[in-house]
Amino acid sequence: MSFAPSTLVAGTLDAAATAQRLPWSALADEIAKLLHDSTVSVPARSVLPLAQGGSLFLMPATDRSVAMTKLITFTPANAGTGRPSIQGDVVVFDIATGARQLVLDGPTVTARRTAAVSLLAARHLAPAPQGPLLIVGAGVQGLAHAEAFVLGLGVQEVWISSRSAASAETLATQVRGLGAQVRVVADADAALTHCPLVAVCTTASSLVLHATPRADAFITAVGAFTPAMAELAPALCQHVAEHGSIVVDTADASHEAGDLLQAGLDVAALPVLRDVVCGPWKPRAPSGPVLFKSCGWAGWDLAAARLALRQGAAQPPAT
Repeated sequence: MSFAPSTLVAGTLDAAATAQRLPWSALADEIAKLLHDSTVSVPARSVLPLAQGGSLFLMPATDRSVAMTKLITFTPANAGTGRPSIQGDVVVFDIATGARQLVLDGPTVTARRTAAVSLLAARHLAPAPQGPLLIVGAGVQGLAHAEAFVLGLGVQEVWISSRSAASAETLATQVRGLGAQVRVVADADAALTHCPLVAVCTTASSLVLHATPRADAFITAVGAFTPAMAELAPALCQHVAEHGSIVVDTADASHEAGDLLQAGLDVAALPVLRDVVCGPWKPRAPSGPVLFKSCGWAGWDLAAARLALRQGAAQPPAT
């Protein structure tokens, strides 16, 4: 039996084309719109454990006109190998016809929607949105958050801390290319004194922040998404809970937010991003640091799919 050579399916976008359809501010705006959309349905994601500590994620979501599923693998063992830790696709369908409309690059969608959720949260919650911004972790999410905060929030100064000096310097070069001033630092805890914006973007294999944050700090932590994973020390989380405010991305964080669960906090009682964006919600403390804990949700991927479809429809046809 012979098979024709494989070809790229029409409507399949590579990483660069996917990113082009998901500009930062527009993606944050689309996520906010999705939170107001009562037709959105997001069932619990399915997670299948794989050998050697990996996982296969199946994450569907729909609204009145679009159905999508993100199918990705998460392979922690790929860290430091040059192979991506997250691989896969986002497949988008038209509900009316059942036709497949797009196949988006899964890692690109994951990186951009995660950082755009942090951007949206910072718009509403950051006491000092001008920065400087401290990024802890110099991988894919580190770069995505730098781009989102520089291009979407107007941050002009970025501090970078990473266990890998080479990775930190690589990210520093990329961030300078965005027009921001950059400083690479060895001690992330010491940098908390100087940076009111903090994005913690590690693989969550060990704690990376322990010190008490500034009273005007906004911390977004995105690396931990299981009860066993954590980036933030329990004492840091407990300090923010006592002196400031903690917001989680969705109610799923009640069984996924390892940072908060390991700190002994009642995650189910915390406000979610929808409360902040759609209101009414007031911070528990009138001042004090804010921690935004993001674990991921297929709704964020649906927002990216909706925006990618609209951006594609707005582009002139190829000649």
